[in-house]
Amino acid sequence: MQVVGLTTPQEVYVASKDRKFRINELLILEDPYQGGLVGEVVESNSYNRFIPMSIGGTIHDSNVLESLEHLGYSISEDEINLAKVKLITEASFPVITGCSARLPAFDEVRGHLLKGSREDGLLIGEIKNTEETAATMEDELKGLCEMFSRGEVYKTRNVPFFLDLRSFQQYPHIGVFGGSGSGKSFGLRVIMEEIMKHRFPALMLDPHYEMEFTESQENTQEKRNFKEHFKKFQIGEHIGVEFLNLARRDLLALLSAVSPLTEAMASAIEVLHLRGDTYLSFSHRLELLSEALEMGRARVEQALRQDMEPMEREKYKKLRQLLEEYQNIPLPSVQGIAWRLRRLHNSGLFSRDIKPVKEAMMQGKLAVVQGPIWLLQVFSTYLLSNVYRQRRDYKDGELKGEASGDYFPPFIIATDEAHNFAPKGREAATKGIVTEIAQEGRKYGVFLVLATQRPTLLDETVTAQLNTKVIFRTVRASDIGTISEETDIKAEEARRLPYLPSGDAFMSSPLFGRTVAIRVRFPHTRSPHTQNPLDEIKIYRQNSEEKLLESIKPHLPIYAANFARAAEDINQDTGENYEVRTLKVALDGLVEKGKLKKQASPLGDIFVVSGD
Repeated sequence: MQVVGLTTPQEVYVASKDRKFRINELLILEDPYQGGLVGEVVESNSYNRFIPMSIGGTIHDSNVLESLEHLGYSISEDEINLAKVKLITEASFPVITGCSARLPAFDEVRGHLLKGSREDGLLIGEIKNTEETAATMEDELKGLCEMFSRGEVYKTRNVPFFLDLRSFQQYPHIGVFGGSGSGKSFGLRVIMEEIMKHRFPALMLDPHYEMEFTESQENTQEKRNFKEHFKKFQIGEHIGVEFLNLARRDLLALLSAVSPLTEAMASAIEVLHLRGDTYLSFSHRLELLSEALEMGRARVEQALRQDMEPMEREKYKKLRQLLEEYQNIPLPSVQGIAWRLRRLHNSGLFSRDIKPVKEAMMQGKLAVVQGPIWLLQVFSTYLLSNVYRQRRDYKDGELKGEASGDYFPPFIIATDEAHNFAPKGREAATKGIVTEIAQEGRKYGVFLVLATQRPTLLDETVTAQLNTKVIFRTVRASDIGTISEETDIKAEEARRLPYLPSGDAFMSSPLFGRTVAIRVRFPHTRSPHTQNPLDEIKIYRQNSEEKLLESIKPHLPIYAANFARAAEDINQDTGENYEVRTLKVALDGLVEKGKLKKQASPLGDIFVVSGD
């Protein structure tokens, strides 16, 4: 392998007769004056004499052709392999044309491939096209994880890729970008598994109910689950918001998350919400005030002049008192607040508290919070503000040398569909707290892992703070443009983004100083949503047919004349709700499958057990 053509301090061309080059592999250029220079292959071409030169490509450069001929290559006869190589560190002056190039030993490029120690690293996967270099590394780094490709699970043969957990203090946040089917969800799962291995406290918002870590992968040698390392909570069932402990700003955030508040509503809440309010006391005050405003002062006074029961009189006195205290609050504002409050209450939000989440995080576990996206937006506004404030207050008190209260650990916040929590160009209830953590969380040891299919829809302030970005297959030009602007991804890599295989990604991190091509390892656990829809339909139909067959066996034979009676008896025994028409369709289906037999008779069809 030799350097050919016109060179620069940043990039060169390398040619070989015997070896084909692979994208993203590292080479060492033996410059006689500058020593060994490390470069990365960014383009690879192969020329065969049976294909005319007019096809196009880098090899047509006149400087490259002339250089190849001087070095003894026969353009008309030889197969020529050509690579465009970018130097990882810019050379002092252009590389000497004609100098040799070779594959590096691991120790020569260790600093470019591994950052930090293995003990403090998140094992994300492997660095692509590094098999030859990996053969020379120490045994304890070989075969550390399993990979999945073309239906086969195998031990990695490449250099492992570690993301240094200690580097979060300097480069704090991670973005995971990729379209549907790109491997983004698997990448997020792998990152969370690695975080759990380190027992680092974490909080995950799961709108798809898929972040389950109890079931091991079936076709793997490394049977492992994380039952003891994570806790799963559903909003309204396991966790919620204790209304009594809500500060006024928390209540404002929760109600605005249901639907944006007008200025009049926000002002009304400031006045109406009193210290020590429970849900019942606050909602009752809203109901009475709404009734008082609808009636008006004149009708309330008129009612008080009439004879009525003592309890009824007390109610009207309360209505008059509320009108005197809150007469300037408009009725639509009170009704709007009451509607938002009822929706939150009906979701079960006020039936629990967030203590279980905090306890799990204190134990170094991953707390997975599940719920529909709108409820997650509402709840996470309160939850994120609460835990972040508790961590911030502790650290601020520690720095001031003051009594800072109970210890609360540093933690990681992760979510899929991140553009719903911090959208670009529009407001969302969670946007404020997510943006604040993105900008200031590093000081307090609070970090973000945000995954989204649409990085263009993610708030630009948040995107700019994601120091490390894992980029899977992306097709939309607008998203590729955003990625190119926010990372050091090269033009050649940007062109490859729409065609990346599932599970392949580009890792852009200031820790490496370049974009690294990786393949994410095979997760230890599997999502509950991995069943193929076709298999799901087949299994459901098979189970339904077997269940129906067992339920009708005691009623066989079934005659056409007594279908109504048979349907009634079967429904009574099984709890199903068959009609005559639907029962006949089901029986005909069993006949087609050979599980029943249909016989003709003068009085109509008779269904009997197959073989009778």
